[in-house]
Amino acid sequence: MQVFHTKSKVIITCNKRLASYLADEVSALGYTIIRSFPTGVELNITLTECIKLNLNLRCASQILYQLKSFKINSPEELYREVVDMPWEELIDFAGYFSVTSNVDNETITTPLFTNLKVKDAIVDRIKEKKGIRPNSGADANKTVIHLYWKDENADIFIDTSGETLAKHGYRKIPGKAPMLEALAAGVVMSTKWDMKSPFINPMCGSGTLAIEAALLATNRRPGLYRMNYGFMHILGYDEQVFFAERRILKDQVVKNVDLTIVASDISEDAVDVSRKNAKTAGVDTLITFEVCDFAETPVPQDANGVVVFNPEYGERLGVHSQLELTYKRIGDFMKKECKSYTGYIFTGNPDLAKKIGLKAARKLEFYNGKLDCRMLEYELYSGSRRPEGERPVKD
Repeated sequence: MQVFHTKSKVIITCNKRLASYLADEVSALGYTIIRSFPTGVELNITLTECIKLNLNLRCASQILYQLKSFKINSPEELYREVVDMPWEELIDFAGYFSVTSNVDNETITTPLFTNLKVKDAIVDRIKEKKGIRPNSGADANKTVIHLYWKDENADIFIDTSGETLAKHGYRKIPGKAPMLEALAAGVVMSTKWDMKSPFINPMCGSGTLAIEAALLATNRRPGLYRMNYGFMHILGYDEQVFFAERRILKDQVVKNVDLTIVASDISEDAVDVSRKNAKTAGVDTLITFEVCDFAETPVPQDANGVVVFNPEYGERLGVHSQLELTYKRIGDFMKKECKSYTGYIFTGNPDLAKKIGLKAARKLEFYNGKLDCRMLEYELYSGSRRPEGERPVKD
């Protein structure tokens, strides 16, 4: 199976509502998208081409290369289809592999059962051909095989990513309730930030939004922070392709940039965590960190930058009235201190958002985990009213 040089269906997955940002990334890298759907995009490329995508994409979760598509109606049929595949040409008999799945079939009550069927079929095939069985388990740090089974349609994929791409590798200390890196990248992409004007991030938490902004502005890709992927453990892998792509990542980093990124938090511990994460990402010198109440965050005047908040949603803090006051203060801060900026508030609580006291020009939909969220955009004019003729965009 010459998977590294044979084109096949490739599914790039992402968290729900990140697909449009993922599609923009994939297109910018020169790939043709066959179709888009709510949690990803489909391409027709080789496994070698998946290497570049794994290293470059910010909003992706997994990159899946299709090995086989078939119709089945039972676990027994699944086993027969999988055991018939030449796994000895893909997986080292002395290696290690794991199985993941996405199953929606009335005959299956738990995906763990189908994972076991696929694992048994692969082990039995390799043992028959090589006389020895590979090790298997739940770890996703070596070869990962993925089953997608809906109704009677099933697909077997190589998960070329292994561990999720949604974690970008620099955040060694997550902090309290951190925003996933892929989501943070999508949030920054959704703003009107030009990657030159100031980026202000009060209530920064573990610093993920500010760090992702710095990574975007300097063209630092996630592949700079990771040295292990699923594709590396497939027979036929050429490590020179990986190192060549990684050299490109290093060469395309924009250096000596004139950036103003400010990240503040009232918690000294949070700011300390942010600094350490930014240092791991190599962008600590590009971000000014401040320990202060958000209302004291220094905002450069006479600029057309963006100010981005990700405040508490009320899920973890029990005193709702305190949060109402906080959201009102955020609105006051943006009106008074951020004139000529574009303001953004990412929240999962529409009731609290009403306390901001400003009319949102746009409402962008996201999910943070399973929580339905909105990114609210506010045009913060230096004058007292909206320019004549302009109207807010309705949800």
